[in-house]
Amino acid sequence: MRRRSFTLHISGYVEKFVTIHPKVAYIKGPVGQPLSATVTITPEAKYPFTIIGSRARRGENFSYALHKKREGNKYVLDIANRKTEVGRYHDIIYLKTDSNVRREIKVYVYGKIYEQPPKNVGKSCTKE
Repeated sequence: MRRRSFTLHISGYVEKFVTIHPKVAYIKGPVGQPLSATVTITPEAKYPFTIIGSRARRGENFSYALHKKREGNKYVLDIANRKTEVGRYHDIIYLKTDSNVRREIKVYVYGKIYEQPPKNVGKSCTKE
């Protein structure tokens, strides 16, 4: 017996629950240098929430701290690189909320750590 297939199209307006800026945390720079990123999380006025917990999927290449701003209902997520060798990584920080609309917010973290360029790169050398 052959199954019938059909295509279903759904459209509509999706209301914003939260503003995350920037949408993705990119941490990139030379190995051995302090590297970090800051992400701001702002609940939309129609859907207020409190962040009640956080966890990283792996969390082995970075550390993070979440702070609530005094003015307004905003949160700041500070992320610092801990990777000590050249390479890339990606991870997710999960922020648990007290909202019934959305219990968890994901913040994506991407890191690219590269070789430190030699000190004389970009300098001109002239013989006299």
